[in-house]
Amino acid sequence: MKLIDIGDVSARTGIPASTLRYYDEIGLISSAARHGLRRQFTPDVLVQLALVAMGKTAGFALEDIARIFGRSGAPVLPREEMRKKADELDQTIRELAALRDTLRHVADCPAPSHLECPTFQRLLRLAGRRAARVHVRRRGKIKPVKA
Repeated sequence: MKLIDIGDVSARTGIPASTLRYYDEIGLISSAARHGLRRQFTPDVLVQLALVAMGKTAGFALEDIARIFGRSGAPVLPREEMRKKADELDQTIRELAALRDTLRHVADCPAPSHLECPTFQRLLRLAGRRAARVHVRRRGKIKPVKA
């Protein structure tokens, strides 16, 4: 099997060599050998790094992503965690859509002052409640309340 030099892995993935070294040190990926001081990887590392990127984009912490890889480096995808993360993303999408709608209303509102606009006042109240729920949810105190 042909090994890939760390510089080539970096060039193919766009991930800096320093990040690849860090991922190797924390066990997220594994170098197969060294050529002098340069780490060498099997071609499978490209798939692993794509999964890492996907996991990071989905909001998983590196520790969570590391658990997804089995001891052999092959992904072990915990379906319940994936469902939970998908539900969290759905909530984030709803919140971002509401924020988008608020911004569009602010941009298009004909009221002389946004503070005089009943729609804007309602959107502000909803945004305040939403922000409070997100803050509480991130602190892990209580479950989110439906708006």
